[in-house]
Amino acid sequence: MALSVVVILLLAVLYESIKVGKVKLFHHALESLPARINKQLIEETDQESADSDLPPVCRTRLRWFLCHFGQSLIHVAQVIIGYFMMLAVMSYNTWIFLGVVLGSAVGYYLAYPLLNMV
Repeated sequence: MALSVVVILLLAVLYESIKVGKVKLFHHALESLPARINKQLIEETDQESADSDLPPVCRTRLRWFLCHFGQSLIHVAQVIIGYFMMLAVMSYNTWIFLGVVLGSAVGYYLAYPLLNMV
């Protein structure tokens, strides 16, 4: 029983960490993608990476696609862990419920200061 409470607690901490990771990845993706692609940006990019086979617009779209794909995978992991925790709480076991609550609190306490480092 104690092991299951610890596992649920760690799942709740992981859930909160994934939420923070998703926000940081989204923020990083927004900073790395240009707001608009104009001729000057294309010329600068061509000068910096003349040996690349892809044009700058394709590289930007590829970067956006990879960031979006990564965010989608992280979202799926977050949803799965959230449903596992919901099912654990619906077992109506007080210790499991307290493990989820305590894990969420500990995860929030540990993970959310990392958002200030963005």
